[in-house]
Amino acid sequence: MEITIQEATSSGVISHGPPKLGLFVDYRQYLREFYEFKRAQSKGELRAYSYATFAASADIKSPNYLKLIIAGQRNLSSEMARKFARALNLAKEDCEEFLALVDFTQAQEPIERNRFLKVLSDIRVRQQLRNGEINADTWEKVPSWVTWVLAALTEQDGVSFEVAELFTIMRGKARPDDIKRCLAKLLEAGEIVRDEVSGEVRKGRELMSGSENVPVALVRKLQSELIYLGLESLYQDEPQDREFGTQTLALTESEFEQLKFELRQFRKRWYKDVSVNRKNCKGDRIFQLNIQLFPVTKAKSGKTTS
Repeated sequence: MEITIQEATSSGVISHGPPKLGLFVDYRQYLREFYEFKRAQSKGELRAYSYATFAASADIKSPNYLKLIIAGQRNLSSEMARKFARALNLAKEDCEEFLALVDFTQAQEPIERNRFLKVLSDIRVRQQLRNGEINADTWEKVPSWVTWVLAALTEQDGVSFEVAELFTIMRGKARPDDIKRCLAKLLEAGEIVRDEVSGEVRKGRELMSGSENVPVALVRKLQSELIYLGLESLYQDEPQDREFGTQTLALTESEFEQLKFELRQFRKRWYKDVSVNRKNCKGDRIFQLNIQLFPVTKAKSGKTTS
């Protein structure tokens, strides 16, 4: 099963209003822009907004504490983060998001950062659903990783598609209730078909493709689920059962675009070849292929390469 959904890029529009918390992945940058906005807003007033003003709102004794936090010279504890949220005048749901953003920004270990990033992403998706930024019906139609695996299992030999067996085949990575729900949705949509006589399950129509208008948050959710499966495999599977490799490269913009193009072509070629093979024989088991190429540093212009 090939996932070809492409994520839209940021528009880069500069807002002249207060900074929106949901657009930030670094709480220090959010605090800096909040402070600069408040300073600009109070320009010309008798008492301009200052670090001391923020400290008073947060009930903090040190008048320069915000400045130290923005500069990265101090970290926020959970208690202090709540005081900051009060000074930022954040609503209850925004306060939860701010605390998660603080945890993510301050985490040092990659695995810990990934865990906090998932928490932050889930909070933001819930808010987008609540605010109507993401249509609930669209959300329900986007397949989870369980759905993709179940669809691919129609091409694996010897699968009966009973929930208990599927739970065992998937090594307990998905809950039986989730398997049952995803299986029912696939059958209802005609994306997989069960033969009424033999009981054999085969692929029906294809799942969603790159032409679908899918919100960015849903693309990220699906891709993050698949990346987390890869992280689990790193610790759970023997080296001979997987192939993980990493390279850290300094690339020009043209080299980056060329490598990205070649990786896409490689993925499409393998998907095409395997699809042809599956018409002649069933597969032995399901594998997940993740290809990751992403910027670690900024480009000279201050922008990342993607």
